[in-house]
Amino acid sequence: MPASTKKSLRVAVLADSDTRWKWGALTANRIAPADSDIRLDGYLLRGRATPTARQLEEVGVRADSLREVTSVEFLREMAREEAAYDVLVLSLVGGGVQAMLHGLSHQWRERAATGSTERPVVVTGYVGVVYEKLADGLLLRHGADLVLANSRQDADRFTAVYEGVGADASSVTEVALPFLGGATYEKHDPSAKQGRRPYTVVFAAQPSVPESRKDRTYLLNRLIQHARLHPDREVLLKLRSKPGEHTTHIEEQPYQRLAERIPGGPPANFRLVYGHMGEVLDRTDLLVTVSSTAALESLHRRIPTVVLTDLGVRESLGNHHFVGSGCLASWDRLDDGHIPTPDERWVARQGVAAAGSVSGGGPAAGEGSYETAFDAARERIAALLGGGTLPDLAPYYTPATAPGYLPGILARHHLAPDGSPLPGAPDAEREPGPVRQIVRRAARGAYRHGVQRVAPVIRRMGEL
Repeated sequence: MPASTKKSLRVAVLADSDTRWKWGALTANRIAPADSDIRLDGYLLRGRATPTARQLEEVGVRADSLREVTSVEFLREMAREEAAYDVLVLSLVGGGVQAMLHGLSHQWRERAATGSTERPVVVTGYVGVVYEKLADGLLLRHGADLVLANSRQDADRFTAVYEGVGADASSVTEVALPFLGGATYEKHDPSAKQGRRPYTVVFAAQPSVPESRKDRTYLLNRLIQHARLHPDREVLLKLRSKPGEHTTHIEEQPYQRLAERIPGGPPANFRLVYGHMGEVLDRTDLLVTVSSTAALESLHRRIPTVVLTDLGVRESLGNHHFVGSGCLASWDRLDDGHIPTPDERWVARQGVAAAGSVSGGGPAAGEGSYETAFDAARERIAALLGGGTLPDLAPYYTPATAPGYLPGILARHHLAPDGSPLPGAPDAEREPGPVRQIVRRAARGAYRHGVQRVAPVIRRMGEL
């Protein structure tokens, strides 16, 4: 066997939830230069949303190594000479990214004092649709070498925000969502020989949209009503997590609990399903959601896709992002058989390949562009890796520009305003023993129980 001609590329991904691990790991593979042989090390930030083994298995992304760390443990790991990564992907909430940027700056300044000036290319971005806290989230991510925008629309917005506050916008790099793909949808034919499967409607649930029990019960009842009106259809409620598990957002009212209270139980053609979203889309004929990123996955495959208007078109729901998409509709219209047609220009600006008819007509506008969507990021990373010593990280927020905001963000990660670990920060030099691990699991379980059981009761009592 001839030796591989590919260059070895060491990549680290720090993530704080199952969805962010998926985005970070897939992004790492997408943006690596084409001639690279990747070694991927995963670090899961310890917290309320640290993914369980089941969630990691469902995501289906493999790493060469994967372990759970605190913020300070991770920063100390990145300071070691042995941890000579080429690329570091920060797949975290905005505050976590900002804390890591300052923490890394501190660690690498100390390492530079000993003569080592090399550091990895630092990359960050968003796991999906950016529909709230645009300026806040973006400025918390400023300072990374690349801030990835999942579409042309996002790249324009990101650049406008940075330039609007006088920050360097050169880090903004247009890519696409890394998990798009799968077979193009073929119009359902119940008489086809391949199994004659029923027409399948999938509702993609979200952990925190909508939030209230009333609204979530309404959506569940409409989904079940649709199943009863169409007994020839299979109606699936696609869930992100099981009760007690957390994902990117907190789920205080799990649909599983609400479904248990349905009088008489749901009809036989209604089911709750878990698993990889791509596998569920393989058998989907109509995707329904409030504002899930699953809508973009579905549109990419040209699956008929509906974004619900039943609860209004509101920023708090995130479905305002789909204004102009041609996908907005209500359950009443779906019950009557409505099938939407997405707007080609809107879809093209979202970084997905599909446009035009969802029934699989002629070639879509921009079809094939998805495979080249990450070229600009690859080229920038290759240039940074081959351009000599990288400059110091320079976040927009500093103790001088945001003295009333930044220290609190850093303190949540046990960091001082200069990015150094605070006294009493978790010890990174030793692995937690069995007792410590049990206490951590118990504390996390208690937190989740409080979120899903106790907090809603307290809120309802407060409304009396």
